[in-house]
Formats: sequence, structure tokens, C-alpha cells
Amino acid sequence: MAEAATAIHLCDTAVTLAFSVLGKRWNGMIVSSLGGGRATFVTLRRAVTGISDTVLSDRLAELAHTGLVARTVDAGPPITVSYALTESGQSLLPILSQLGEWASANLEVPAH
Repeated sequence: MAEAATAIHLCDTAVTLAFSVLGKRWNGMIVSSLGGGRATFVTLRRAVTGISDTVLSDRLAELAHTGLVARTVDAGPPITVSYALTESGQSLLPILSQLGEWASANLEVPAH
């Protein structure tokens, strides 16, 4: 019985950690946008409508820190910075898709 409780606690801890990153506004959209391949900051800003430059920069840094996104600086000229999903980030795409399908089927959109 103690083993089952430990397994539940470990699962809950892992899910809490995952949602501490994925539950932040914009992170899912950024990961989804990078699912199409490498993108520059400007391309991401256009893809994730409504996000400010500061928040996009912060979110990209956080996603890079967690190992979901890789940041590459190309020497140029001109110098360009691009972002791409890591293998870990790529493995998240089908999970986000499944989560979206589940939410659409099971959760009601709150009335404004």
C-alpha cells in the first residue's frame, strides 16, 4: 500500500512540475509554434499574437533553461538568433495535442 502512495506522490510531483512550466501563459503556444521548425524571435512574435517582446524573451529563456528549446546564435553577418525545439521539446508536441483534444471534449469554455 505504501508503494502505491509513493507512486501517486511521485506522479503528482512530476505533473505539478510539468504544469509549472506548461501552465504559464504563452508557453504552450511558443512550443506549438516551434513545432513547425526553427524560428527567429521576430517569427515567433508574429506567430504568438498578443505577446510582448519582454514576455516572449522571458518565456524563451525559461523554456531554454528547462531544456525544451535550444537557442542558436548565427554569426552572420548579420547576427541572427533562432530557436528550435530540443528532442525533449519535440516529444512534448503529441502530448500537448492530446491535452488540447481532451480539453475540447471535456471542459467548458467559461462565459465572459
